[in-house]
Amino acid sequence: MAKRAVRSSTTSKRAGESVQMEAIQETEVMGQPNGQPTEDEVRMRAYHRYLERGGTHGNDIGDWVEAERELRLERRS
Repeated sequence: MAKRAVRSSTTSKRAGESVQMEAIQETEVMGQPNGQPTEDEVRMRAYHRYLERGGTHGNDIGDWVEAERELRLERRS
């Protein structure tokens, strides 16, 4: 599976000076190597389910579980 490098940059203050810090993280382009959805993919799907329900609170675990299930089913097809 192809990987891509994700570069993020943050600025922090250390002893009164700005320090630019850079982190490079390799991420899978289409999920994890074992074909499972990544946490970010599940998080986004769960968030969309939350919005589809009208943004009502109280079903976060259900949204997460269903998001995982939907993504796994999509990968099998």
